[in-house]
Formats: sequence, structure tokens, C-alpha cells
Amino acid sequence: MNVDLHCHSTASDGALAPAVLVARAFENGVRVLALTDHDTLEGLAEARTAANELGMQLVNGVELSCTWGGATIHVLGYGFDVNAAPLVEAIAKLHDGRWLRSEEISRKLALKGMPGALEGARQVQQELGDSGNAPARPHFADWMVREGFVKDRAEAFRKWLGAGKLGDVKLHWPTLEDTVGTLRAAGAWVSLAHPWHYDFTRSKRRKLIADYIQAGGHAIEVVNGHQPAEQVGSLAILAREFGLLVSAGSDFHGPGGWSEIGQYRPVPEDLPPLWCRFKHDTDIAAV
Repeated sequence: MNVDLHCHSTASDGALAPAVLVARAFENGVRVLALTDHDTLEGLAEARTAANELGMQLVNGVELSCTWGGATIHVLGYGFDVNAAPLVEAIAKLHDGRWLRSEEISRKLALKGMPGALEGARQVQQELGDSGNAPARPHFADWMVREGFVKDRAEAFRKWLGAGKLGDVKLHWPTLEDTVGTLRAAGAWVSLAHPWHYDFTRSKRRKLIADYIQAGGHAIEVVNGHQPAEQVGSLAILAREFGLLVSAGSDFHGPGGWSEIGQYRPVPEDLPPLWCRFKHDTDIAAV
């Protein structure tokens, strides 16, 4: 694929610095790339410089956390103005909230005989690349492996950091409606990230998409890395039914993970791709 609209760098929970990530994408044939770090725009300037040097098109991207129906939902924004006041304000609040979350994860782990988690996770994070953002759960997991508390990252999430576990600290994320509104106010194209990742019934997933459209969403991510083909098919049916644009991406976090940048299952040919709308957006929305 020569388009990848979902990937992460060391600005959030990825393993590669933005410039290294861009170079890897280029080597894998990607020519239109969106860096979509979690709740931060920190990596975009470095990524754009690298993309310009390679002759790639970099689309401003972000993956914002929000709540709907008692669950944490992720929304992707593209081609926005990075200086738009509503987006700048929202990112600042999320930045502060993520630091509070990391402090709480560390406090809880200390109560279970694992002191110094925040400092250790921060060290893991800084070894990957400089970042002013809070360490994320993968950084805590790698610290736990390093200290011998668990044998691997999978065990860290299974026992301590995964959904419903002690380290799964919930934040007071903004609502889905507010988050889509923030992105729209910044001139973004908006896509609902990996709709099949949420543990919803069929009817609840349809309700999510209906509310998302009501909030102003444009697209859904029908392909996320190497998710099962039947999930792609089901999401394609929803995209057709609701008349949505579609996005796709690897959701790449680092080498050796479940996906590789620029590689994901094919998008059904009859679906309207969101990235065709970027042609006239990226110049005016550049960092």
C-alpha cells in the first residue's frame, strides 16, 4: 500500500522516532503518510521535515481519546490546522491528564511491590527518543520486564496493565461529540479508529457509528493492520450502509509488532477512500 493513515512514533507509544518512522514508511513504499500519535502533535514537525526530504506527502494526523457509552473510544483526525485554538486547548488538557494517569499507574504498582515505576517507565521512554509526553502503558510494561516483575510485555498487560487490571487507569476523557467537534473546528477530516476493537454487541457498534455521524464524523477505519478479513468485511458493510468514507492504516508501533508500516489488508475497491480528500488540504495545514 502506498498510503498509511495510522501509525505511532516515540511522541506517544511507538518505538521509532518520527524521522526514522517516516524513512521506514518510505522504504516500504508509502508515499502518503499520516502520523497519528495518541493525544499529541509533538512528532509532526520532525516527521514533516523528514517527509519533505524524501518527497513524501505527510498529512497532519492525531489519534484522540474520548468516551462514549462508558467506553474509551479513539478518533483519528487528518489534515487539520495545528494552530487551531480548540485543538491546541484539547491537546494541552489531554497532555496533563496523561501525566496524572501515569502517576496513578505508578502509585498503584508501588502498592503491589513495584516501586519507582514512573521513573523507570520514563527512562524506557527516553531511551527510545526524547518526548515531553507521559510514558504510556507499553513503557511501564517494558520497565516491568526489565526489573524482572514479568517475563514479557504480554504478561505485564495480562496481569497488571490490560483492560480491567490494576494499571488500567481511566481518565476523564472528553466525550465523543466534543472530540469530533474539536477536530472539525480545526478543519480536520475525521475517522473512527478500529471500530471492531471495542467489545461491543452488533447493535451497540451500530449505535456508536450513528452517534459518531451525528457528531460530525466523516469516515470509519475499515482496515487496521492485519485484522481478520471477516472484520474488514463487516466494517465495509457498515460503511456502505451509513454512506461513510473509509480510512486504513497499519497501526504500526514498532518493528516486530503485529503490523508493519505500510502493510495492511486490502480496502474493498467499491468504498470511497478518505485520503482522496487530502489533496488540497495538506499545504495549508502544514506544520
